Formats: sequence, structure tokens, C-alpha cells
Amino acid sequence: MPRTREYRHGELVAEDFPVAEVPERLRGDGVTLWVDLCGPSTDELPALAAELGLHALAVEDALHPHERPKLHQYETHCFLTAYATRLDEQGALVTAELSAFVTRHALVTVRTDDRFDMGLVVDRWEESPTLARSGVGYLAHGLLDCVVDSHFEAVQALDEQIESLEDMVFADQPDTVAVQRRSLALRRSLVTLRRVVLPMREVVSGLMRRDQDIVDAPLMPYYQDVYDHVLRAGEWTESLREVVATIRETQLSLQGNRLNLVMKKVTGWAAIVAVPTAITGFYGQNVPFPGTGETWGFWLSAALMLVASASLYLLFKRRDWL
Repeated sequence: MPRTREYRHGELVAEDFPVAEVPERLRGDGVTLWVDLCGPSTDELPALAAELGLHALAVEDALHPHERPKLHQYETHCFLTAYATRLDEQGALVTAELSAFVTRHALVTVRTDDRFDMGLVVDRWEESPTLARSGVGYLAHGLLDCVVDSHFEAVQALDEQIESLEDMVFADQPDTVAVQRRSLALRRSLVTLRRVVLPMREVVSGLMRRDQDIVDAPLMPYYQDVYDHVLRAGEWTESLREVVATIRETQLSLQGNRLNLVMKKVTGWAAIVAVPTAITGFYGQNVPFPGTGETWGFWLSAALMLVASASLYLLFKRRDWL
């Protein structure tokens, strides 16, 4: 069901009234309305758009999902698209698309589904009722603040997962396949998050422009705070992408170092084993040689093997080859 609210001179006077009453309620003095449509039909939004004078292209974008985050200015209103984010139980990034029409006296939000909880936005409005006198800018601020907060929560959760990935990389016996899968999954989530976070700079800064006449002086510090959070979320996302790339490079470097260490040890033991093999091969010839058939020949060969092997072992150990 659509959700509605009416503010009159900064005071909440009505809730959950029919959408059909919107044109009549807008005729009042000092009125600000909010209309939320979740999964609207092909007739519901165009009918409201005709009453509010919304542009046909903006209505088309609101009805067709998978638009990029943006802010478009039309003659009578602004149209914005944004994405709220969260991590699911498997740690994958989930986005919820949201469109909004910002007119002079009304905010119309359109959602394709209920993945974005508008109750959070309503709670945000309830936390600062004194700002309601600022009109539609007050409603737009609460909406954008919740969206940007979801970006921060997603970035923080991804940061924690990256820290656990670092622990996996430097484990004594790392699971290479698991590390590769997690690093690629995190990189994919960060790429998606970057696509929805970075364009929010233009959205917030566009609403803050003075020629829009949406943000008044009391609201300007609050919008500046949201804009600062947008910048921090974008910078944090970029830094995490670099960290994931560094982790991948570190993993490959560690694998190369472990392989070199194994090859070094195998080569050292092969050299130690080669000496007894050479001695026994020499004394295994089918031709006469000194010590053939003599007891001292056996003890001489055994002593040579022990001394040569022990010498090589001590030499390799001293040089950290074993």
C-alpha cells in the first residue's frame, strides 16, 4: 500500500491518506507532502505524475529499474536515483534501487520492491522534527542520509571481511583456493559498491545548489555532513579495492616464496643423497679396485658416506638451505 504524510508549517498533520487526495492537499498553505509507491502499477505513477506535473522521461526511468545513480533537473522538479546497500548472509553485496521526485512541495519516492526499508527513513524524520519547517529539503535529507548510511555500513562490513582475508593469507597452512574465491568475491562486491557510491557526490551536490531552492540555510550544514559522508565512503571504497589487489599480489608472492623454499630444501637433500649414491655406485663396479673383497673397503666406503653427508648437511644448515 502507498504511504503518505502531510506536513503543514513543519507539523505532521496527517498520515496514510489516499494518493487521490494529494492534489487537494497541495492547495493548502505551507504544505509539504510525502508519497511512497512500492512496486507501482503502470497506471498508478503516471496518474500521480499528471497531477504533479512530473516529466514523462523521469516517470519512465522510475518505472524501469537498473538506472545508474543520478540527478536530473527538470522545469518543475528534480529526479534522482540512488541505491541502498547491505551485505547478505553469504557476504555478497545486495543493492536496493530507489527513485525520488523532488518538487517544490512534495517528495515522491518510488521503489521497485520492498528491499529498501522506508521505515528507517521515517524514523530519521522523527529524530529531527524541528527541521520539518524546511519543507521538502527536510524529507530529501532524511532519505539521502539513510542511503549514505547504508553505504557506510556495507563498506565497514567489507573492511572486516578483508581483515579476515588477510589473516587467511598469512596462516601457517593457507587454503589457497578459499583465499582466491574470497578475494574475487570481495573485489566483485567492491566494484558494485563503487558504482553506486561514487555518483552520489553529484546527487548530493546537485541538490545543494542554490538555484535548486531545495536546501535552505538551516538545512545546509546537514547536507554538508551527508556530502562529507559520501566522500568518505567513496574514498574508503577505493582504498579497499587497492587493499584487495595488494592482498592478491601478496598471496602470489607468498606462494612463490614457499615454492622457492620447498625447491631449496628438496635440492639440498638431493645433494646430500647424491654423495652416498656416487660412493656406492663406485664401489659397485664389476672391476677390481682398492678394497675389493676386503673388510676395510666396506668400512672405508661407509665412513666416506657418513662424513660427506654430514659435512654437506652442516654446510647447508649453516647457509639456511635446509
